[in-house]
Amino acid sequence: MPPIFLSPPSLTWCGIFSSLMMAAATGDEYVRDSVKDYYGKRLKSAKDLKTVSCKTTPTGLPKPVREALSDIHDEVVRRYYGCGLVIPEQVKGIRILDLGSGSGRDCFALSKLVGENGYIVGIDMTDEQLEIANQYIDYHRDKFGYKKSNVEFVKGYIEKLTEAGLKENSFDAIISNCVVNLSPDKKAVLREAYKVLKVGGEVYFSDIYCDRNLPESARKHEVLWGECISGALFWKELFSLAKEVGFSTPRMVSVSPVPITQPEFKEVIGDAQFVSVTYRLFKLPETKQPARQVIYNGEIPGHETELKFDFAVTFKKGDLVPVDSELSTILDSSRYKEEFEFQPAGKMCCSPTTKMELNPFEYMEILKKDGKLPAPSCC
Repeated sequence: MPPIFLSPPSLTWCGIFSSLMMAAATGDEYVRDSVKDYYGKRLKSAKDLKTVSCKTTPTGLPKPVREALSDIHDEVVRRYYGCGLVIPEQVKGIRILDLGSGSGRDCFALSKLVGENGYIVGIDMTDEQLEIANQYIDYHRDKFGYKKSNVEFVKGYIEKLTEAGLKENSFDAIISNCVVNLSPDKKAVLREAYKVLKVGGEVYFSDIYCDRNLPESARKHEVLWGECISGALFWKELFSLAKEVGFSTPRMVSVSPVPITQPEFKEVIGDAQFVSVTYRLFKLPETKQPARQVIYNGEIPGHETELKFDFAVTFKKGDLVPVDSELSTILDSSRYKEEFEFQPAGKMCCSPTTKMELNPFEYMEILKKDGKLPAPSCC
């Protein structure tokens, strides 16, 4: 039986009856219809959100990223919802796909960062969001001084990328900002992402995760689903899904708390805790590289002195750093290859043994103890 969402008190009984009738469709279809209605018709700006989970406060950004974001049209920013910043490093001249691109904020920022020879595709299922994004394509083309736009927006589902006309092995990177949790079939999202990525490509995405499997009462709450809470994965599930699809081990980049304080929502989720995490996953070649030593050249714009690759690994310019087989393969097969000098592992060299499958809630406690925990997501 498909899920029957519990509507908030503000909805009329007529609306609830309509929701029950819509549940005659498949569960996945109803979830998608509910999300489309929430982001297309109910939300008019970030101020309309009921929780802080789909709002973002980017801090400590490299200068090129700050400048790109400052050039985005106000209306695009006003209609933007996200739980993190998903602008990876070293993007000049590459092809990037944005899953659930919404009003297009990240797409337009990346449009400037990849340059006129790069290309950005945003896919979204919501007509109202696509209308906003398409409306400002020419504005940003002119703003960046391009002869022709390097951005396009496609209508479709993130679980069905190839059906939407996106070619396999055609993208260098995929981003997503607080969208995967809105999908009723997250394995399908990762599977399709894997298909359209080139070998060596990565998925760099922010999303909401939970410290447990949520009860059915939470999974069926219509507003909490639209607010990125009901669909949040138990964080460990991401690692098993990534492995099943074929991706590298998820590498945690950043984390920030997502407090849910409203009494009416606390009644539904109980003691469950939520966190916003940015992860990166890579599509690796079949032939893996051995553990080696690498030296970062410091030539990535905005990261001239060091490159923070994930929570455990930071490459300082000129330093010799030992890396294990997986990270060695990632660097060798991806767009980062030209930024590193590779050397054999020395006799006294030991590759790092940091466990990538770290509980993000435990990591938050470490950051909190060190006084480095980011502020909760907010407007």
